Amino acid sequence: MSSPVSLGIDLGTSELKAILMDLDGVVLAHAGVRLSVSRRHNGWSEQAPQDWWLACVQALEQLRAHEAFTRVACIGLSGQMHGAVLLGKDDRVLYPAILWDDSRAVAEAEQLGSEFAEVTGSLPMAGLTAPKLLWLQQHEPDVFAAIDCVLSPKDYLRLRLSGERISEMSDAAGTLWLDVAQREWFTPMVRATGLVPQQLPRLVEGGAASAVLTAGDLGLAPGVVIAGGGGDNPVAAVGMGAINAGDGFITLGTSAAVVAITDHAAGNPGGAVHSFCHALPRRWYTMGAMLAGASCLRWVTRLTGMPDEQALLDQIQAQWPIEQPVPPEMPLFLPYLAGERTPHNDPLLRGGFMGLGHDCTAAMLGYAVLEGVGFGLLDAWHAVQSAGAHVERFTLVGGGARSEYWAQLLANILQREVFTLRGSELSACIGAAKLGFLAIGQGDRLLETGMPVKARYWPDLTQQPRLNARYRQFQGLLAAAKGLHAVSQPRAASAV
Repeated sequence: MSSPVSLGIDLGTSELKAILMDLDGVVLAHAGVRLSVSRRHNGWSEQAPQDWWLACVQALEQLRAHEAFTRVACIGLSGQMHGAVLLGKDDRVLYPAILWDDSRAVAEAEQLGSEFAEVTGSLPMAGLTAPKLLWLQQHEPDVFAAIDCVLSPKDYLRLRLSGERISEMSDAAGTLWLDVAQREWFTPMVRATGLVPQQLPRLVEGGAASAVLTAGDLGLAPGVVIAGGGGDNPVAAVGMGAINAGDGFITLGTSAAVVAITDHAAGNPGGAVHSFCHALPRRWYTMGAMLAGASCLRWVTRLTGMPDEQALLDQIQAQWPIEQPVPPEMPLFLPYLAGERTPHNDPLLRGGFMGLGHDCTAAMLGYAVLEGVGFGLLDAWHAVQSAGAHVERFTLVGGGARSEYWAQLLANILQREVFTLRGSELSACIGAAKLGFLAIGQGDRLLETGMPVKARYWPDLTQQPRLNARYRQFQGLLAAAKGLHAVSQPRAASAV
C-alpha cells in the first residue's frame, strides 16, 4: 500500500501556498499563487474570496504534476486571521472580505468596550472580526440583514472544498466571539454585534476531522479528509514545533508578532495583549502584535530608491557593521505605518523619523527602520511578559528572518537568543499538513519534530548601553506621535 501524503494549504494576505508532505515530514513539492489587496478607501483592506478559491485551484494544478498528488489522503488548512467572509443562505458571498489590517471599525471597537475582554482574550480592536460586523450593521444594513453565516478566510476554502461551514478554535479566538478558556462561542459578545450563534460555524479542534472533500475537477480522490486547521500564527507554530508552554517565536512578515505558548489562557487585555487558542487542544498562546513589520523595510527601500531590500541591507552592513554601536546622530523610527496593536491599541497611530539631518543617508534610514521595528517588538514583548508568559529563546520566521543583520539586532534588542530555521517560509503549510495527518489518526510524532536550525544569534552585551538609551528615546516619541491624530486621522469614507 502506498504511503499517504498530506496537502497543506496556507492562505496568506499576499500569497496562497500549498505543499505535499509525507509522513516523515519531507516536503515533496510546493506551489504558490500571488494575491492582491483592494484598498477602496483610506484605511480599508479587502479581498474577494473567489480570488482565494481561484488561487487554490491554480496551486493544486501546479502540484498535480507530482506523483505524490495521487496519494493525498488528507488536507490541512491555515490562513490569515480576523477576516470577515459574509455568506447568504445560498453560500453566496455578500460583500468583499474585510481583512485583518482594515481600520474602518475603530469607532465600533470603542463602542463594544472592554466588558468581555477577560473572556474573549482581547480588547475589541478594529482589526478583529467582531467590530467589523458592527460596522456593517451600521453602514451596510442591507448586507448585514442578508448574512446567514460569517466565516474566517481559510474556512471559505473549506466551504468550497467540502460544502461545510466549519471553523476551529484558533481562528475562532481571533474573532472576539469565543470564550477562549472554554473554547466555545460566547453568546453575549455575539449578540453585542447584532448576530446570533446560529450565524457562526460549527467548531472543531485543529487536528480533528472536520469534513471530507466533495469538490470535483481537482484531481483528488473523493472523500479526502479535511482537518480543522487553524490561523496562520498557531499553525506555523505547529509547523516549527512550538507546541509546549515556554516555546516562543517572532513572526516578521507584513505584520509582526511576539508569540509565547502557554498551557492556559493568559492574556492582558489592558496592555493590548491577545490570549488565543492554539491549533492543538489544551494549549493557548499569548501574543503581542505589530501591524507593520518587514513591510517597513519594503517601504523604506522604495522611499530611498534602492533597487531592492538586500541592496539597502548591504549598505547598512557596510556602513555600520552589526558588532559596532551606531553613532548618536543616527535617526530614530516609529514603525506605526499601519497603526499599532500591542501595547498601544491605536489603529490611527502613524510612524515617522526623528533626528534627520542633511547628512542622513539611505543606509541611516534603513538602519533606523530595522531598529524601530525591533523596539516595537520589545514593546510588545514587555506587554506579553506582563501576562505571565516566559520565553528563553525565540525562533524568528517570516521574510525578515532572511537578514542575518536584522536577526542579530533583534537578539541584541530583546536580550534573548534568536534562531532561524531552514524552510521557515513554509512553516504554516507544514503545520497545516501535520494537522491533516492528525485528522486521519497518523503523524503524532511529527508534532514534536521541529524544523532544522539555520543559524543562532546570541545577544551582544556590549551593545546594551547604547540600545537601551535609544530605546528610551524611542519611547519618549510616542506622545508626540499620538498628538498628530488630529492631522493624520483618515477621513471617514461612506460605504459604497
